[in-house]
Amino acid sequence: MSEAAGPLAGLRVVDLTRILAGPLCAMMLGDMGADIIKVEPPGTGDDTRTWGPPFAEGEAAYFLGVNRNKRSVTLNLAVPAGQKILADLVRKADVLIDNFKLGTLDKWGFTDAWFENNAPRLVRCSITGYGSSGPKAALPGYDFILQAESGLMSICGAADGGPTKYGVAIVDVCTGMLACNAIQAALNSRHTTNKGQKVEVSLYESSLFMLVNVASNVLVSGKGGGRFGNGHPSIVPYTTYNAKDAMIALAVGNDGQFARCAEVFGHPEWAKDERFAENRARVVNRVVCDGMIEDALKRDNADAWLEKLKAVGVPCGKINSVAGALNDEHTAARKMVETVEHPTIGALKMLGIPFKFSDTECTVRRAPPTLGQHTDEILGDELGLDAKTIAQLHHDKVI
Repeated sequence: MSEAAGPLAGLRVVDLTRILAGPLCAMMLGDMGADIIKVEPPGTGDDTRTWGPPFAEGEAAYFLGVNRNKRSVTLNLAVPAGQKILADLVRKADVLIDNFKLGTLDKWGFTDAWFENNAPRLVRCSITGYGSSGPKAALPGYDFILQAESGLMSICGAADGGPTKYGVAIVDVCTGMLACNAIQAALNSRHTTNKGQKVEVSLYESSLFMLVNVASNVLVSGKGGGRFGNGHPSIVPYTTYNAKDAMIALAVGNDGQFARCAEVFGHPEWAKDERFAENRARVVNRVVCDGMIEDALKRDNADAWLEKLKAVGVPCGKINSVAGALNDEHTAARKMVETVEHPTIGALKMLGIPFKFSDTECTVRRAPPTLGQHTDEILGDELGLDAKTIAQLHHDKVI
């Protein structure tokens, strides 16, 4: 196992999170070189350890996907002995991430005053459903519910159909990414202030932030936010079309691209037609424009059209399956599928790391841990507990 050399090498993170947003955030920090200690309940662990099928040698694929580059320690945080061990871990950490219900850490004695007195340089990140204030603050957060409440579902799906959720837990994913970014900003601030601080990220605020241009359209105009299927509210042509043998995606971003697109389809006159010459006119005449393009595309196979369109700089692509995308030669070239050796599974394929650094390489150094795999190591090597004490903690079901 190679030592971390990434941009966050030397930082220690205590990860108290489970499910997706928090574990993803911690994994990203680990991919960048931080030492991640994942704290899990004894016997059960992170909920997603049981979320399957599919499983690989008893390990859920879901858990495996967001928990690499971590060490697992089991700890019963509901008892004083477990809380003492957590306190010792936190004192040695740079970052603490949790996604508990509001007040849980306070209940265990980890108040703002405790952190101020015991770990003043610690960056604390709290990931919640709705934030720490406001009428919904006490509610738990679930990705699917936030997709519904935020309006995200209302803009997904066929124009004449019902609201549709995204195919992945997109609110959790984006919340984890935002949390990772915010933690690094707080760590950077620590260089100036020499103090840590608390960072809050919520599924609710993340889901609203994800509306970006759609939210701006509504705030500026007082309307909008409808469903356009695979289309775009403000750009045409920008959707999926059926060629002779397969479906393709076409994303024409400006009038010059549209003119070249029309030329490829054998209809240069489209670019001079007042209904289509400018994007704002094409948006008004969306149905007619999309219909003409689909009729043209049906004359030939998808690959033939894609080759011609790409040759003149028109953004387009084939609609892949997930397996097809993972097997793409560009995926391999960018090292977006890697293999790591797992203690029970053996060779385990995983998604690669999406950010590349020129001088401080990010690496997949550790396979996702089995439950409690590193408990004795962490308690002995990091906290200095002797074998007899560790054995007693096992006996007492603290670990």
